[in-house]
Amino acid sequence: MAVINRTPRGPCYDGSMHSVDILWLQFALCAGLIGIAGAQLSIYGDVIARRTGLSGSWIGLALLATVTSLPELATGITSVTIANAPNLAVGDALGSCVVNLVFLVVIDLFFRKGPIWQVASKGHVLAGAFGIVMLGLTLTTLQMGQLKSGSATGVGEVSYVVFNLATPMLLALYLVAMRTVFAFEKRNAVEHQNSASGQLPSKKKALLMFSLAGATVMGAGIWLPFVSSQLAASMGWNNSFMGSLFVALVTSAPELAVTTAALRIGAVNMAIGNLLGSNLFNVAIIAIDDLLYAPGSLFTAISSVHAVTASSAISMTGLALIGLFFKPQSRVFHLTGWVSIGLLALYLLNTVVVYLYGE
Repeated sequence: MAVINRTPRGPCYDGSMHSVDILWLQFALCAGLIGIAGAQLSIYGDVIARRTGLSGSWIGLALLATVTSLPELATGITSVTIANAPNLAVGDALGSCVVNLVFLVVIDLFFRKGPIWQVASKGHVLAGAFGIVMLGLTLTTLQMGQLKSGSATGVGEVSYVVFNLATPMLLALYLVAMRTVFAFEKRNAVEHQNSASGQLPSKKKALLMFSLAGATVMGAGIWLPFVSSQLAASMGWNNSFMGSLFVALVTSAPELAVTTAALRIGAVNMAIGNLLGSNLFNVAIIAIDDLLYAPGSLFTAISSVHAVTASSAISMTGLALIGLFFKPQSRVFHLTGWVSIGLLALYLLNTVVVYLYGE
């Protein structure tokens, strides 16, 4: 089990209250930059979609999701190579998946034209289905890791094969998912790039502004987990809880910023695609972390409580797929749909379990 340094240390820590104030100032600065740049990502991502003829779903799934998930990638790599905190790495990746699915509740709550499931593209079903497959493979490998660490009879050779195949399979599944969703969206794309095209910025300008906004989100998003980890460590939280909840929520700040900005400009499919695409990338990050974890298989070094988070992510994704298929029209108390209430309930349940039983 990774040991938590309960005294926050870092470049800004000098043992005084002023250092804590500086950390909070850095936290606020990161959040502000992410919010401003996230809005620009959504605006120029929509322009790119219109100028190129690509769907907003694909822009969200591929471009936005990759950019907004880079903080999770940086946190994971640092956790397994420098901090020797594998629970933090896996907890952040899986926890971010759960947090992203909760953001669907936020979209549904503030999208006042009706339930978001009514306007969601069918392509999201593919992304969600691939997400379940990748999360399921991760869960199976994690459970095999617990069996091996428990020295269960007869699982040695089987677990060796699983650990050697799981990581390349996860990476391959991610690439297949991207290719499949792209092919589907290309066949079913609605040609809208010519609508009011004269009023839109040029494709060159849109790509430049998107890149600048993306670099800002990347920089602030990579900086943010280190600041937040120092703040969270002073609370004495375990690494599993800190990774699955606090750090996951912080590293998902770019997703929230981009999602709310996309919602404001009416690009609902881009917002949903960003969240589901980020989940695919987050699971692929676990495979990358496993490749970089020098002591051995990452799956044998982490707490079994991560199986709860993976299971919660699978259940929540399945519930989202029900919403995408069934497309419920009613809202509970005219606020949000029953699918969103179910997503929130599963998130809260996962939070309680990880807090109580994490390591």
